[in-house]
Amino acid sequence: MALTKVVDSKDQRLHDYTGLTDVALRRVREPAEGLFIAESNAVIRRALAAGHRLRSVLLAPRWLPEVPDVLEAAAAHGAEVFVAEEPVLREITGFHLHRGALASMHRPRLPSVTSVINGARRLVVLEDIVDHTNVGAIFRSAAGLGVDAVLVTPRCADPLYRRSVRVSMGTVFQVPWTRIHPWPDGLAELRTSGFTVAALALRPDAVDLSSYSAHPPERLALLLGTEGDGLSEAAVTAADVSVRIPMSGGVDSLNVAAASAVAFWSLCGSRT
Repeated sequence: MALTKVVDSKDQRLHDYTGLTDVALRRVREPAEGLFIAESNAVIRRALAAGHRLRSVLLAPRWLPEVPDVLEAAAAHGAEVFVAEEPVLREITGFHLHRGALASMHRPRLPSVTSVINGARRLVVLEDIVDHTNVGAIFRSAAGLGVDAVLVTPRCADPLYRRSVRVSMGTVFQVPWTRIHPWPDGLAELRTSGFTVAALALRPDAVDLSSYSAHPPERLALLLGTEGDGLSEAAVTAADVSVRIPMSGGVDSLNVAAASAVAFWSLCGSRT
């Protein structure tokens, strides 16, 4: 296929890739422009395997022999492949690209909550988690530990933001997800569908995770809250039960990504 050599970092054809380190800019631009960025050869391949379509590819010449399948997909999708030397790539993206290629991909339309939870037995709901690294880590744990689907609140960080996708190792493409709204009133649909809603929260009346996982409900939606403050009072009030991870050593809680892995292992591994 034909390759497009780029020598000017201000080339307007590279608009999708400019300002990648500006979080505030990108989290507005990407949904509005209908795109997301996949970083690294492995992540691009996961996205393609999940059925996502390429808009374009950007890489250094030395990576061309490593991605024949990505180039083939680009040709099939009618996507342009831009090739630039690494100093130009750094000017375009704002960082050193050392994981292979970058790809701009068409952002899919989010499915309905109803379609995402259909057939699921274990859900996780992320309330207002703002750190993209945590979101990506939670998706990776969800994929590896048996969570069927993820719901994110309107103010939660974008699972398709570059850092979330990278930290998740592309598992955001294999775990069904969508945004739940209004919040927390949207939890009513989960209850109507037979889910018990459990809040992972530090509450005096919270049940120890080990006890709760011994006899879990058939369908369970686990709520995880934002960094620092945890779940909102409204979310905890809307839940059917509060669950906590017993701690020791004077530590009151774990980072939300670490806590999610512990909870997923306990609650998903106990399914009958």
